[in-house]
Amino acid sequence: MSIVTLKEGDNAPAFSGKDQNGKTVSMSDLKGKRVILFFYPKDMTPGCTAEACNLGENYSELQKRGFEVIGVSADDEKRHQKFIDKYSLPYTLIADTDLSVIKAFGVWGLKKFMGKEYNGIHRTTFIIGADGKLEKVITKVNTKNHTAQILEELGE
Repeated sequence: MSIVTLKEGDNAPAFSGKDQNGKTVSMSDLKGKRVILFFYPKDMTPGCTAEACNLGENYSELQKRGFEVIGVSADDEKRHQKFIDKYSLPYTLIADTDLSVIKAFGVWGLKKFMGKEYNGIHRTTFIIGADGKLEKVITKVNTKNHTAQILEELGE
């Protein structure tokens, strides 16, 4: 049940958010870089940890291929820092507590879990080209093998 309306070829929304150190990260800082921007529901949960660790374990390979990796969730800076410390994550996490980045990318909406409906983050990954356009939008994320999935989807 995807709610994402952005598609390949669209311009990535301009965004700005604080990372785990309170430093502002914005789309303009990333101009000229290819970015793997992944949205996930919550730090320290099983699926999110599997996804974050898979990207972390393959980070140097992704960097060799010219990618910057940035994760986004609604967790605060302190929780992000604990997540990074616990799992030795080598990349930036944006603390989007006001949901501005999450909503700009259209990944906030109704979810169902164990018979309950609630609003939350739909796990989605956007591959942003150096030109600021979306190269790929992945809505069915394979958390355990996300790096391989990204490279396969891009044909790399």
